[in-house]
Amino acid sequence: MQPTTLVDLTPTLRLLALAALVALLPLSWWWLRQRGATLQRRLAALTAITLFLTFDLIVFGAFTRLTDSGLGCPDWPGCYGEASPLGAKADIHAAQTALPSGPVTAAKAWIEMLHRYLAMSVGALILVSAAVSWRARAVLPHSPWWATLTLLWVIVQGLFGKYTVTLKLYPAVVTLHLLGAMVLLALLVLQHESFANRPLALALSRLPSRPPRLSRWVALVLGAVVLQIALGGWVSTNYAVLACTGFPTCNGQWWPAMDAGHGFTLLRELGRAGHGGYLPFEALVAIHMAHRLFALLAFAALLALALRLWREPDPVARRYARLLIGLSLWQAASGLSNVVLDWPIVAALAHSAGAAGLVGVLTSLWARCRAAAGQVLPHGGSAPADTRARSGGGPRTA
Repeated sequence: MQPTTLVDLTPTLRLLALAALVALLPLSWWWLRQRGATLQRRLAALTAITLFLTFDLIVFGAFTRLTDSGLGCPDWPGCYGEASPLGAKADIHAAQTALPSGPVTAAKAWIEMLHRYLAMSVGALILVSAAVSWRARAVLPHSPWWATLTLLWVIVQGLFGKYTVTLKLYPAVVTLHLLGAMVLLALLVLQHESFANRPLALALSRLPSRPPRLSRWVALVLGAVVLQIALGGWVSTNYAVLACTGFPTCNGQWWPAMDAGHGFTLLRELGRAGHGGYLPFEALVAIHMAHRLFALLAFAALLALALRLWREPDPVARRYARLLIGLSLWQAASGLSNVVLDWPIVAALAHSAGAAGLVGVLTSLWARCRAAAGQVLPHGGSAPADTRARSGGGPRTA
């Protein structure tokens, strides 16, 4: 009697081996470039590479979504049970022949799998970073639990990626997947700030209350940006970008007919209302208008924070002010291009990249403000003694 295989792990193992091979490229470059560096510099460089690839992953994830390639391989983690679209060529051809206008094509399958390869490579780099952090805990004044938390979070992100596919682009899951990517980016920024050993203090020492107050400002603005990203993700996952044409009006009206009740019903399938019927067009308009209106508040908050930083004498503060102004204008221009130019993919990708950039810059600024206040840094150490003295003494609580 022939033995029966209940679960065939061969495709998954091949996929993991392929991802490890891809991850060896940046790891080899990191190892060669940082051979003579200190352990802290090596960790900073490894985190910087991972951060860069995570940013690329976010942009490529947007490309995957914008090209309707999210179901290019309708199973997970492989493609029709294979490690690459090459092995699934017959299945892809059959699906494309059966439904030529459907979600499965050879090009979409490759886009989807390249996104997965990049995601698994980022996961491998984070795993290496966590292992090195634990080994370095006796040498460097840092906590390896931050790297461990990042590793756990990337596993959660992988599950979101799985359910994005298996639940057929369920809007709430896709939006959570986007927000999870921003959380991962922020965690990596915090780690990089802790290892980079830069001058962490902004010139905010004359008034001891300034650093904690500014850190709260930054946290509030970051919260507004994250909420705006969630609204933008909800627009994209529900394909509501073109629900409003024209600007500043929507379909020729300043206040068009909207159905926010159906539009913001979170637990529903793509294109469906909560009761099971089709989502009305007015619901898509409500989704679009919510993102457009809240953008005004987020834009104003970013400019106010930039102005606040520009008044500081420290060049680091002014550098952050320029970054925030530039990224805010970038987001406004790319967002308007999506509407006025009928959602060109370049503008949409630029909009996603700008959102990730804002999260990264604001997270970095928040970490430096806490350091300027003499508070605990993400790696478990504290700000330099001279920084604490200029900030008005010992640690404070933001």
